[in-house]
Amino acid sequence: MTRRLFLAFIVLLLLVVGVLPVLSMLVKSLFVEGHFSLVAYGGLLRSARQWTLMGHSMALSSLVTVLTVTAGVPLGILLGKTDLPLRRFFTVLFVIPLLIPPYIVAVSWSDLLGGGGLLAHLAGAEATGAAAGLFFGLPGCVFVLFCVFLPIPILLTMIFLRTIDPGLEEAGRLVAGWGRIVKGITIPLILPGVLLAGMLVFLLSFGEFSVPNFLRYDVFPVESFTQFSAFYNFKAATAAAVPLAAVTFLLLWLESVFLRERTYQLRPSPGAGFSPLIALGAGRRWLLVSVALAGLVIVIVPLVVLVIQSAGAGAYAEALDRAGDSLLRSLAYAVGGATLLTLLGFCTGYLIQTKALPLWRSVDSWTIFLFALPGTVIGIGLISLWNTPRANLVYSTPVIIILGYLAKYTALTSRISVTQLGRIPPSMEEAAEVAGAGWWRRMAFIVAPLARRGLVAGWLVGYIFSLRDTGITMLVYPAGHETLPVRIFTLMANGSAELIAALCMIMIAATLLPAGILWAILEVMTRKAAR
Repeated sequence: MTRRLFLAFIVLLLLVVGVLPVLSMLVKSLFVEGHFSLVAYGGLLRSARQWTLMGHSMALSSLVTVLTVTAGVPLGILLGKTDLPLRRFFTVLFVIPLLIPPYIVAVSWSDLLGGGGLLAHLAGAEATGAAAGLFFGLPGCVFVLFCVFLPIPILLTMIFLRTIDPGLEEAGRLVAGWGRIVKGITIPLILPGVLLAGMLVFLLSFGEFSVPNFLRYDVFPVESFTQFSAFYNFKAATAAAVPLAAVTFLLLWLESVFLRERTYQLRPSPGAGFSPLIALGAGRRWLLVSVALAGLVIVIVPLVVLVIQSAGAGAYAEALDRAGDSLLRSLAYAVGGATLLTLLGFCTGYLIQTKALPLWRSVDSWTIFLFALPGTVIGIGLISLWNTPRANLVYSTPVIIILGYLAKYTALTSRISVTQLGRIPPSMEEAAEVAGAGWWRRMAFIVAPLARRGLVAGWLVGYIFSLRDTGITMLVYPAGHETLPVRIFTLMANGSAELIAALCMIMIAATLLPAGILWAILEVMTRKAAR
């Protein structure tokens, strides 16, 4: 009974934190002066601009998805299943753009290709004019989001490769080479993971507003954000957000019908760790050079540009002077958000893994839907629900920011917990129950300690995504509580290039240093567990 009551409370908390804000936003948009009205949505359907925005959003997301999957799956196979040198280094390298706010990548390339960028000083303004013209628009958005979201198909491909029974590939090696095996056995077996990666990339790029806003490419998330933040038009902002929610719901419904059962639990196949690596042979050197060049362009060049651009005298001193308080707030909110995300994700993951309540599948769907929703939609929903005099203790304090983190990112920590809990034999908790241990004792002394690697990994992911969040925080932060990503975003309009570059480097350091320390701790824990 204790377990069911506590998990029911977790479900209620998820409803209040994430589902009710979205429902509140939708309901309020349907009423004008207390009467039901579809006037906001009528304007949406009649406006040619809205259809243009939909075309822009679909074009951007489709191109980013095709490019990332096309490049990410081969890279995932190279890094996860071949004898390519420095595989772990390249894996970490390609993940870096995903860990920082996407607009920082856009800022870096703008500093290189823009009219007054580094390339213009080296090659002349005329030589870089065409490149700058292409960069500010659809091509630049596609390229930046490709760099940011490329790690998703890479990592999911590597994860799904571990679910393949090595015996199937060994049988194929009796009659064919590795090329035919990968094409005829490996890729078909990991196809659900490839489709899942494509869906995630599509949804994340469909809801991204900071990069299109910076590169001046009109899409639905930018329209929704502008209507709310600039014109304070709640109903127009909600109407612009509804297509985002509708597309998200449709894709997640398709995923639940065709993919959910096949991708629900990512468990390594017995003996997967002993699967032989593909010997690249004579092409090993050229593949290494190709992967290194890709890492150079996608990751190293943007970082070097920021380092060079921020090397001016006093850039970092000015950055800390103007945004030092924002940095401290970002770190505090990220630590608090990560801690709560870890706890909520662990409890949600336990509910899903054990199927302790009949609506466990609905809970899983809620969290995934909220993660896939654009941050601007969640932000407008939170304002709609909490912007009342009675809720001032929430709306006018950093609590509203933390609620946004919980609504958006619980799916990440819960999925990590589901994966880790799935590796714990149920008999261990059952034995403790037979011995008379209550549910709280079983959770505190058996389940949680055995899932500690998942808890550390969940905290790390929660910290990174809370720290990098821009869409939600930009809309809901109270006066005097802006975070560093928001501060950088607002200073880009009138700050010097050196100042912005220095702030971006500080943001990158604040993300990567703690992430590197916790990653090292995870590696130590993994090695000890393997002994």
